[in-house]
Amino acid sequence: MSDIFGNEPFWVILLKSVLIFVVLVVFTLFNIWFERRVVAKMQHRIGPNVHGPFGLLQSLADGVKLALKEDIVVKAADKLVYVLAPILATIPAFLAWAVIPFGPEVTIPFTDQKTVLQLTDLPVAVLYILAVTSIGIYGIVLAGWSSGSIYALLGGMRSSAQMISYEVAMGLSFVSVFMYAGSMSTSEIVSAQADVWFFLPLFPSFVIYVIAMVGETNRAPFDLPEAEGELVGGFHTEYSSLKFALFFLAEYVNMVTVSALATTLFLGGWRAPFGIAQVWEGANSGYWPLLWFLGKTLGFIFMFVWLRGTLPRLRYDQFMNFGWKILIPVSLAWIVAVAFIRKLKSEGMLDAQWLMWGAIAVGVVVLLTFLIPEKPEPEPEPPTEPEFDAFAGGYPVPPITEPPTRSAR
Repeated sequence: MSDIFGNEPFWVILLKSVLIFVVLVVFTLFNIWFERRVVAKMQHRIGPNVHGPFGLLQSLADGVKLALKEDIVVKAADKLVYVLAPILATIPAFLAWAVIPFGPEVTIPFTDQKTVLQLTDLPVAVLYILAVTSIGIYGIVLAGWSSGSIYALLGGMRSSAQMISYEVAMGLSFVSVFMYAGSMSTSEIVSAQADVWFFLPLFPSFVIYVIAMVGETNRAPFDLPEAEGELVGGFHTEYSSLKFALFFLAEYVNMVTVSALATTLFLGGWRAPFGIAQVWEGANSGYWPLLWFLGKTLGFIFMFVWLRGTLPRLRYDQFMNFGWKILIPVSLAWIVAVAFIRKLKSEGMLDAQWLMWGAIAVGVVVLLTFLIPEKPEPEPEPPTEPEFDAFAGGYPVPPITEPPTRSAR
């Protein structure tokens, strides 16, 4: 970690805090517009194109409209918890960005003050992110519970079960990153990827994390708590106006948060893409890394939009079975494999060439498993009608037969 952390003037910390908040709000407004435009292109529609150039102010207009709508509090709601729930869901989404690195050490324009493009850092920064983002689950559960509605309560319970189960797989995918980087600090994890980004040697962890982050953010095809056909609107059924806007903001900020964390842990963070740093020495210095970081994050946002526009929603039992019976066991097995490989490499019993060929062999085996045909399910036997017993009731009863049809006169 840099020695600058903890020794900066108060105005620098305040400036970086305000800039992070502004960047997240603007990024959220852009992501809403971006999602609508991309899905419109996929479905051969136009999308927002009226408010502002290319419709860029459509998200701002929607936010103003939500804020000015009538704020309705249902009669059966627990008023205090009902108001606090959207706040509790939104604030942790912003707090997680305190340890996300945007870039290297720079000089603030028009001053001589040096700073790091990161608010602060911790030796256990990634665990801090997991702890803070977990608090947002309470906001969703309390929103469903305090609304006084069975539909909202079911949506809150389903959402909490979904987010907790996929957060386990997400946390397990980080363990291999900690092993390779030798640290839980986000800035040191980025520094450890100077030669190779972690998504290459830790590709299974990367895939597990990408699946888990879609499930934890309640995004399609895993948006089961908000299934309109089943639960009206999910945990926020009884919310309107600014409170609903806060849930909307929390969802999109969480999208950016998990995308930024994926960029930090697996895609080199703010480092320039492959090939650029080799031909341009200044690619990883100054404010240019901020551009690389935002570009990688936007790539994950496009993945969210692409999934929404292409994949149908899963059944709830399929989704939970996939998380508990596939993702978590695979994560545990991969952690054991990474620990074993790291031990062999440290003892000098395994070189990079053998490791590469072993990874290729395992990949081929995994691909071949997809070619194995599924075992056909046995066809159910046609139901047989029970034999009629005329004396079952103690006296003869004639069988029920179809009444004779009248012949046409």
